[in-house]
Amino acid sequence: MKKTTKNLTLSGVCLALCLVLPFLTGQIPEFGSALCPMHIPVLLCGFLCGWQYGLAVGFIAPFLRFFLFQMPPLFPTGTAMAFELAVYGSLTGALYRKLPKKIINIYIALISAMLAGRIMWGLVQLIISGITKNPFTFKAFLAGGFITALPGIVCHILLIPPIVMALKKAGLIEDEGTSKNHLAA
Repeated sequence: MKKTTKNLTLSGVCLALCLVLPFLTGQIPEFGSALCPMHIPVLLCGFLCGWQYGLAVGFIAPFLRFFLFQMPPLFPTGTAMAFELAVYGSLTGALYRKLPKKIINIYIALISAMLAGRIMWGLVQLIISGITKNPFTFKAFLAGGFITALPGIVCHILLIPPIVMALKKAGLIEDEGTSKNHLAA
């Protein structure tokens, strides 16, 4: 029960950060939205709480932010982003739990989740383009998913692993098999 409460609390903090961080990065005229600020807490939520919580926070965050602040636009941006962030949170959580606990595997989980999330974003954009009859080309996928997001991609690769290592050192992230619950069993 304690672990569930801890995960719900940390997920709530990550969701709150998803709502607040875009206000901070929005003050940077050239790179504000390109830093992909909502992605950071979702990625961290997967590492901190596991795939289920990362998936939920990732999916809910764009919709909640739209209903509170009318940003990002609900359709198509927010909808595609919800699926992208859900993949981010779920994959960082799942891969981090499955891979051996080495620093390199934090990067592997992070980069794998980022690639899969961007592919999911592209697939959802493609489906939406079929519904709306607005073309979505491979060039648009590369531009939207990678080129304009490059500052955010670099930022995430530089920031997330050290944060995960610091949270692990602080005891907020437990390795499977070494938590107090597992030792007591």
